[in-house]
Amino acid sequence: MVLLQRNMKLRKQPPLSLSLVTFISITIFTTATTIISPGTTLYASNTNQSWPSPNNTFSLRFYPLQTTPSSFIAAVVHSGGAPIIWSAGNSAAVDFGGYLRLLPAGNLRLVNGSGATLWDSNTSNIGVTSATVLESGNFVLSNGTSTVWSSFENPTDTIVPSQSFNLGMVLRSGVYSFFLQKSGNLTLSWNNSVTYWDQGLNFSMSGVNLSSPVLGLKSEGILEISDPNLTSPVVVAYSSDYNEGGNNVLRVLKLGDDGNLRVYSYLKGSEVVNVNWVAVEDQCEVFGYCGNYGVCSYDSKSEPLCGCPSHNFEMVDPNDGRKGCQRKVKLEDCVGKVAMLQLDHAKFLTYPPVFVVNPEIFFIGISACSGNCLAASSCFASTSLADGTGWCYIKTSNFISGYQNPALPSTSFIKVCPPVAPNSTPTSENVVKKHWRIIATN
Repeated sequence: MVLLQRNMKLRKQPPLSLSLVTFISITIFTTATTIISPGTTLYASNTNQSWPSPNNTFSLRFYPLQTTPSSFIAAVVHSGGAPIIWSAGNSAAVDFGGYLRLLPAGNLRLVNGSGATLWDSNTSNIGVTSATVLESGNFVLSNGTSTVWSSFENPTDTIVPSQSFNLGMVLRSGVYSFFLQKSGNLTLSWNNSVTYWDQGLNFSMSGVNLSSPVLGLKSEGILEISDPNLTSPVVVAYSSDYNEGGNNVLRVLKLGDDGNLRVYSYLKGSEVVNVNWVAVEDQCEVFGYCGNYGVCSYDSKSEPLCGCPSHNFEMVDPNDGRKGCQRKVKLEDCVGKVAMLQLDHAKFLTYPPVFVVNPEIFFIGISACSGNCLAASSCFASTSLADGTGWCYIKTSNFISGYQNPALPSTSFIKVCPPVAPNSTPTSENVVKKHWRIIATN
């Protein structure tokens, strides 16, 4: 095997919150059938009902969310307390009256209590005769002789061992997406517009032209890329618990709603879960993590904080800093001229290849970096780098993602209505601490 090398920033990743990954403990009833016939229905009102795999390793069932009023998702889960590995409509939630039905026409449909269709497999009238949850966790629709649709070929936010992640497939979680490129590179994207992580080996530069690359997660904890034009798979990453635990450990690759991609390992039959590989080492480098105009930073325990640039801004939701900030006074409503707020040791996130192709990158001093933005009606913010490059880049998009850290060799500026009201301390009322922890529900 070829080991893929990449530079990684040394940032301790915090433990995770329930919002990022859900772990469950469930009881499987062996009275359920393993072959699902057209017309069979799962009801959200009966969370004990399930469609299990032959040995009850995985099952498709409704899982209750911690919401008021009650809501449920139809998901494939592991019997021993694993993360959800697939969900109908990518976690589309139904109310108490919702259901999932394999219709006589052969399509699987998720319906809310109001009768509205939230998701459909679009497999009607192609000969579907049954559905089955396999021991691998793959949920398949078949015509009696072959598979015509499967959850492995239509992933949501998770990949498990024995599952192939092919070119054209996408993992999604909220506004974040994960892709495999034709070059073999792995890509994380915000809102299908900003690529903030693009890692891997450019095979074409090494004389290898990939034809149909496939990403896979080995059960022992290897993330690798294979292709017919490769003599052996290329190792992208090793889980830090590589080859430990044997068959008692299940590993999954999951995209969280925080925009980060991780390999999780859990001990079967228990609630012990660990993160053993993470794509973006520095969570604050994930574009949009703290929402529009939000500024990400860290506390003394390396926990990410979401705050606003200054007291000229207020949080969209005071209880959730990740929803971003908004100006207290819009720029068009300023009394007097617009001013530039200075943020020391801060940057507004911009990523290659934007640095290369963006005509709004300049080689100018810090004062001109601020002044040019102030003079341009299309500019909302700018960052001046003091890392030896002399770069100044301006932000013309009205979605701005900030990062502030004493180690950052950069100064940023953002337009505000005067008077300028800088934050007094990083822990002022303008900052909401994001508490991270793993919670297991019974």
